[in-house]
Amino acid sequence: MFVHFAPNTFQNKEYDDLSTPLSSINPDIDTDNWAQCAVNLGARYIVFVAKHVGGFCMWQTRTTEYSIAHTPWKGGKGDVLADLCASCKKYGLRLGVYLSPRDNYFGAGLGGVCKNPTKQAAYNAMYREQLTEVLTRYGQMVEVWFDGSNVVPVSDLVHKYAAHAAIFQGPDCTIRWVGNEMGFAPYPLWNAEPVAEARSGVSTSLDSDPNGGAWISVECDVSIRRPNWFWSTTNEHNLMTENQLIEVYYRSVGRGAQLLLNVPADNRGQMPAPDFARAKEFGAELRRRFGKSLAETTGKGKRVELRLHASTELDHVILQEDCRYGQRVRAFRLEGRTGAGWQPLYAGSSIGHKRILPVAPGSYSAVRVVTTESQGEPHIRRIAVFHTGVQPPATWDAAPKIWAADAVGRWENGKFGVDLTKKINDAAQFRLRFVPQGGRVTAVHDVQLMLDGVAEPRLIHADAEHPAELLLDMTGIGQTVVVSGTVSGAAQGSILLQKL
Repeated sequence: MFVHFAPNTFQNKEYDDLSTPLSSINPDIDTDNWAQCAVNLGARYIVFVAKHVGGFCMWQTRTTEYSIAHTPWKGGKGDVLADLCASCKKYGLRLGVYLSPRDNYFGAGLGGVCKNPTKQAAYNAMYREQLTEVLTRYGQMVEVWFDGSNVVPVSDLVHKYAAHAAIFQGPDCTIRWVGNEMGFAPYPLWNAEPVAEARSGVSTSLDSDPNGGAWISVECDVSIRRPNWFWSTTNEHNLMTENQLIEVYYRSVGRGAQLLLNVPADNRGQMPAPDFARAKEFGAELRRRFGKSLAETTGKGKRVELRLHASTELDHVILQEDCRYGQRVRAFRLEGRTGAGWQPLYAGSSIGHKRILPVAPGSYSAVRVVTTESQGEPHIRRIAVFHTGVQPPATWDAAPKIWAADAVGRWENGKFGVDLTKKINDAAQFRLRFVPQGGRVTAVHDVQLMLDGVAEPRLIHADAEHPAELLLDMTGIGQTVVVSGTVSGAAQGSILLQKL
C-alpha cells in the first residue's frame, strides 16, 4: 500500500481554479506532516501530485509562469517536491511523482493532446522538460504517474531516468488502472495481459489474461474522501469510515492488487485533522490484524502444508505466490485440519501477490494449499495464519458492483452519435450496449470518440466476444464526451450506457 497526495493548496476547486490570483496565496505547507500520515498508514511510499490537470507546477520549473515560483510562499523560492523529498528521507519513505500530461493552463487535453495541433510541438517540448526536471533533481522515483495515458514522446526519458520505477499508464507502463476509483479489484485478478493491450497504455483489469504475454500489475486508486480527490470545506462528510477502508483493503490488497490511497492536503498545506486521525486508525487496525502471523511457511509443488505446533485458533489465512515465477496457480483449495480430519475452507482461482482469506473461526492443527490447476510448478511464497478476533467485511468476496444501464440515445439507418457528457461523472470504465429493434447487431464499427473535440481512439474499443458492445475507458472527467459510428445488422435500436 502507498499514499497519493493531491494538495490543492494553490487552487480552490477540484480541477483547479485558474482565476485564483497566485499573488494572494501563502500557505503553511508541512511535508513532515504528510510523511507522518503515510507512516501511520503503514505505507511504503508517497506519490506526490507535482502537476495536476490545471497545469500548476509545485516545484521550481523554468517551463511556465504558472508555478509555485510566482507565489509569495517562501518568497517565490519554495519547492514542495524538494521539501517532500527531504521528509521522505527523514521518515524512511520512498517518493514517486504524478505529472499530469493534461494541462488546462497550456491548452493540452487528456493524454497531452492539444486541441490546436500547432501547439503540440511546443507542449511536447515543455512537458519533456518538466519530466526531466522532476526525474533528475529529487533522486530515484519509485513510481511515475501519467494519468490519462500520454501521447507526448517520453520513452527515452523514462528509460534513462526512471528505469526502475513503476510506470502508470502510457506506452511504457508497468502497472495499470483497475478501472474504477472505488478501491475495489475484481476476483480473479491476473497480472498478465496481451502485449497489444499493454502497449495501448490505457489497459485495465478487464484486459487481464492469465496467459497474456505482458506482466502489468493492477493498481486500485481511491480517495479517503471518496469520491472527492481534493479537500474542500464541504466534503468532510465523505471521509471514509475505518470499516469502509478495511473493506477497500480486503477487496484490493486482499485480491492481489496494489492499493493507492489518496489523502488530500487542505488549504493550509497540511493533512486535515480528521483525515490524519482516520488514516492512523486504519493503519493501526491493519497492523493489529495482520502485523504478525501466528505461524507461516513457504514451499513449492501441488501441496504446501503449514503444520502448527498445537491446535490453534485462527480466522484468517494469507496466501502469496512467488511472482518472480509469474502467477502459476490457476485453481486451488484451502484446507484446515481439525480433529475430524481435513476440512474445506475456501476454493479459488488466482493467488498472485496476495490473497487474504477469512475462514471459519476454529481450532486447526494444520492448513494446506492444494493446487488443482496450474501453469508449471506452483511456487508459494507464503502461507500465514492469523487470529484477528473480528468478522471480515461482509463484501470481502463480493464482485465489484455493476451499475444499472441508462438509455443514452438511438441509432437510425445504421448510424449513431451520442453525447455522453452529462453521464460521465466518474473516472471509470463504461459499456455501450446496442439493443436492436428487430434483428440483431453484427458489428459496431467506424467508431470515433471525441473528448473536447479531440479524437481519442485509444480509449474506446470493441468487445471481441460481444459484437453489440463497446468498452469506454474514461481516465478523467470534466470534458465533453461524444461517441459516433456505424452499426451493422439491425437498422435501428437503443443505446445503453453502463458503468462497470
